[in-house]
Amino acid sequence: MSAIQVSSEIGPLRRVIVHRPDEGIARVSPKRANELLFDDIVHLPQMQEEHDVFTGILKAFLGADNVLETKDLLTGAIAADAGTKEWVINEIVDYEELPKDCKKLLMDLPDERLADVLITGFLAEEDYIMFDPIPNFIFTRDIAVTVNDHVIITKPGKEARFRENYLSRFIFWSNPIFSHLKSEGRLINMNHYEDFPPSRRGEVVSLEGGDMMVMNKDYLLIGCSERTSAYAIHTLRNKLFERKVVKNVVQINIPHDRSYMHIDTVFTQVDNNVIVAFKPIVLDGLGSNVEVHKSNGTSVFYNSIRDFMVNEINPNMQFILAGNGQTPYQEREQWTDGCNLVALKPGVALTYDRNPETEKAFKKAGYKTVHARKLLKDLQSGKVKPENIEKTIINLPSNELSRARGGSHCMTCPIERD
Repeated sequence: MSAIQVSSEIGPLRRVIVHRPDEGIARVSPKRANELLFDDIVHLPQMQEEHDVFTGILKAFLGADNVLETKDLLTGAIAADAGTKEWVINEIVDYEELPKDCKKLLMDLPDERLADVLITGFLAEEDYIMFDPIPNFIFTRDIAVTVNDHVIITKPGKEARFRENYLSRFIFWSNPIFSHLKSEGRLINMNHYEDFPPSRRGEVVSLEGGDMMVMNKDYLLIGCSERTSAYAIHTLRNKLFERKVVKNVVQINIPHDRSYMHIDTVFTQVDNNVIVAFKPIVLDGLGSNVEVHKSNGTSVFYNSIRDFMVNEINPNMQFILAGNGQTPYQEREQWTDGCNLVALKPGVALTYDRNPETEKAFKKAGYKTVHARKLLKDLQSGKVKPENIEKTIINLPSNELSRARGGSHCMTCPIERD
């Protein structure tokens, strides 16, 4: 059985969960977009083609079998456990307030068709829209986070993402790839009321994966943001310390603003000594600060994310600035995910092709840039081998993908890194 293990943001990526944009996205109307947490309506065929380029690069580096699609994982979970299948159908029928006869309709569907309906909300054979789409499911980073050898099933901050959460729990409980984690005590479910109740003051538990980063085996960063509550961070911190999963839980306080939805919208690590960052928040500390909670009961406070990084993570840390650190380009390119990159290995990372000033900053720092379409052709023809690619930023097509407000870091849920 392959390891479920992630102890950094940049170690060579071995296995990852993704979700190809599904038919539900084509049913998001302008009036419903805000409610469903989608900033725009998109052209699905082009979005799918761009995502296919993205997953094509992932498969070239990791191997096709190691790029796991949520629909396949859900189908495997349905096939593996009839009892949990009935549980998830009951939960969704109840949550979506469906007629009771919908339970039998769903139970009778073949496994793959049921997985498709649970994700898209659409029963194609009968041209029947059963419930809302979940367009944010393409952002698999948010559903769960692997921290060393544990998996944390997160709890969304917005109601529009609740069905994603039900499906994610089903996958991690029942799919054979993950089902052993629960019996081994390596699964932390933030939806479990007894372990993660609301506070006596009514503070809610909400924490999404875009606010979590594993810097190394000892340091887990968690953003306190629009989507993640301080109470959730403190409650999870206590569980992690009890289990000795990490030695430090670092609370990154950022403005509670849609523009900075999660901490991975303002910085991500791409190399051993390199972080891509939005200067006003990460270096200048505007509206942000850092609290380091240590397992020995002490804590340390920093006025900026940069100060924390160079004092506790790496004194040689360098910062490549989105938009070259200049207004208005830094604001524009932070908005179009110029800080939101996922590393395939140290120094090789994926970004969008629409951030020219950030690209200049990469080149100035000594990185090569290449468009994903060209690289994919070269990889498929054998002209280029993944192991020979170093210090390279890969630009993904992003006419439609970027309009969903999430980059390559958001669209990946790593479950294994070296």
